[in-house]
Amino acid sequence: MKTGITQIILGEMSLDDTLALCQEAGYQAVELVFSEGKDLDPDMGVDELAQIGQKCAEAGVEIGSVIAWYADKGSLLSRDAEERDKSIKCLRRSLEIAGALGVDGVLLHPGQLQAEGTYQEVWNNLRDALIDIAPFAEEMGAAIGVENVWNKFLLSPLEARLFVDEIASEWVGIYLDTANMMAYGHPEHWIRELGDRIKKVHFKDFLRREHRFVSLRDGDTNWAVVMAELRAIGYDSTLIHEVGGSREELVDLGERMREIVAL
Repeated sequence: MKTGITQIILGEMSLDDTLALCQEAGYQAVELVFSEGKDLDPDMGVDELAQIGQKCAEAGVEIGSVIAWYADKGSLLSRDAEERDKSIKCLRRSLEIAGALGVDGVLLHPGQLQAEGTYQEVWNNLRDALIDIAPFAEEMGAAIGVENVWNKFLLSPLEARLFVDEIASEWVGIYLDTANMMAYGHPEHWIRELGDRIKKVHFKDFLRREHRFVSLRDGDTNWAVVMAELRAIGYDSTLIHEVGGSREELVDLGERMREIVAL
């Protein structure tokens, strides 16, 4: 399992600076974020994307996953079909970029659940949208990982398993965040329940008594158990941390990642 960092927490840091950070900190992988106004633009052409892939390869850094966001991201949890279409546009572009770069997974933040309507209605809308796009994910060779986020949706591992199984495609699964359930659950339960439905993994840590995210190994996560459970399900893809901080802290997090993987 290769350790890495996501550009989500790097703000406007350029790709060149991101790769330099990876080399300094010993990160083996990176999650790239394509968004309007950045040097990585979602509408880059095939040749430009090829240059991105070559640059990462020359730096010795694997592209573990990608995300493409337009300024208006929409939401797949919205009751408004136009908002869902905006989110599908981002997801489809993420898959196209992954296909061009030969990356095997993309991150999907499905949006925030609103009070209007019913839970079942939102469930059905998201499920059906992912059923529709799953064949395109297969064509691009990149699995969609629906992240468990603080959005009032998919709040238990049983629920997440049922949701993925209703889609019934190996190209749609869960992008597991190890801390986003810790206020009300345990990451090891999610790993045991989801098994190979887990397509990608984000590492964060959480301190329950203060109800806040903290640096890796400073929280309540039982990392030895998490690593044992990931190995038990045969997970062998990237481990990408999503913890912000100064450059010194980001370099230190590289060592903390290696310590965790060695458990």
